[in-house]
Amino acid sequence: MSKSLPALVLLALLVGCASRAPAPSTAPAPRPTPPAGGWPARDGPDAVIPPDLHKVPDAAPKLENIRKGGPNKPYEVLGQRYEPMAGDEPLIERGLASWYGRKFHGRPTASGEIYNMYAMTAAHPTMPIPSYARVRNPKNGREIIVRVNDRGPFHRGRIIDLSYTAALKLDLLRGVGAVELERLTYEDIRTGAWMRGSEPAAPVEPPPVYVASEASGAPALSTTASVAAVPPAAMPAATAVPTTDPAALLADEAPLPQIRTVAAPGFWVQLGAFSQLAGAESFRQQLLKEADWMAPLLAVFKDRALHRLQAGPYPTREDARQAAERVRQALALQPVVVERR
Repeated sequence: MSKSLPALVLLALLVGCASRAPAPSTAPAPRPTPPAGGWPARDGPDAVIPPDLHKVPDAAPKLENIRKGGPNKPYEVLGQRYEPMAGDEPLIERGLASWYGRKFHGRPTASGEIYNMYAMTAAHPTMPIPSYARVRNPKNGREIIVRVNDRGPFHRGRIIDLSYTAALKLDLLRGVGAVELERLTYEDIRTGAWMRGSEPAAPVEPPPVYVASEASGAPALSTTASVAAVPPAAMPAATAVPTTDPAALLADEAPLPQIRTVAAPGFWVQLGAFSQLAGAESFRQQLLKEADWMAPLLAVFKDRALHRLQAGPYPTREDARQAAERVRQALALQPVVVERR
């Protein structure tokens, strides 16, 4: 037993971050209760490890708004200034991973959430919070998905600080190890492309329905979406602002979104159908000014002659209905629920 003590001390010195970014001051986190005897002075594993941690499922990616300010503001640690990513950008890195454990277990993370060393989470110095990331150990080929909700690590060469369980599943508990890191974008999550080894399935064509176009109010045939509980006559025309100059319409705005032809299965809230992509993008920009919380949900789908602006996907029809009601109350729109299979 005495021979294992130096090894345990060495392990505690190798793992974890030298320091943590402070929790955001804009939204105070719940005050955690210190364990009996106070917080441990050194990091490392718990004295008693829960069984079957290798069976803990990976984090399940979902669309979450990137928080404004708070943990995503520029900050400085140990004389080094960090500029967190401000938007939904892809990120691929190769470098060293460490892990952090009992010293921070039960304490607030940079996001204000309480750190759980047995959950599938991680810390990253610049990735927007919250984010989801795939982490791969090239030495053994193991891969995991983690939710990034904290800041760190702050050692040169290290790119991510894993929870105890995440490091266990990658076989990185011995100390610092090389990893490959990929941030999952909204598009990866929306289409299901984040699932390694499986391509998004082509949508099954449901019976055709009719949706009014913004140009004339005349119904236009659609074969890629079925509308739930809304008869064709009751479906509203889109409420785009008319324009004859698409270039002027999009001046000083974000670039046109990529047109999608394949969507993740589920229920979507349709906000408008447009004959021109410029009309769909103009309407999208208007929506974001009034309801920026919709940013990660919006997508434009090309369906024959129409460009459909939709939000989703939602796992159930009731979830989509509630979202449509929220849009109706907030923006005075009349969205409809569509199902993509």
